[in-house]
Amino acid sequence: CETDFVASSEQFVAEAEALTKLVIAKNEAAVSERTTQLEDMKITLKEKIELGQVVRFEAAAGNLLESYTHVQGGRGVNVVLVELSGGNADLGHDIAVHIAFARPRYLTKEDVPAEEIEKERATLETITRNEGKPEAAIGKIVDGRIQGFFKDIVLLEQPYAKDDKKAIKDLLGGAKVVRWAQ
Repeated sequence: CETDFVASSEQFVAEAEALTKLVIAKNEAAVSERTTQLEDMKITLKEKIELGQVVRFEAAAGNLLESYTHVQGGRGVNVVLVELSGGNADLGHDIAVHIAFARPRYLTKEDVPAEEIEKERATLETITRNEGKPEAAIGKIVDGRIQGFFKDIVLLEQPYAKDDKKAIKDLLGGAKVVRWAQ
């Protein structure tokens, strides 16, 4: 919803709880069972109300689930769930906080689609040429800038939000991020 007034209303809070219970009992797709109630609530509360990404994680045996909720104005505006293999609750929470801050799109460099890398490489090459860099140096400069691109979008390559001298892959130690949702 768009306002704190609606977000704190009894009707909105009750619907959020009903949707949560439905996802827990069934699965993410079950929210479609409440389409009529959501549409009615939009009319009653005279507010734009949309259901965002719905996820349900069940950790594999031995894995750990952690979360972070960024709260503004008394309501959660950004939530991260993360599943770790190894590690502990503090590490899981720190990774979830980092994800909320840095908003990575991929876990590893290998997860980035080749066409996305090539598009970025072409853009960086054009920028580098327009800067008047020597032709012989363009390849190396672009390669360096591609590494910066990975640091922006790949979780394991990102500098840790609380200590930018340490990459997330180093912070993890022997633990492994299995998946996350934001």
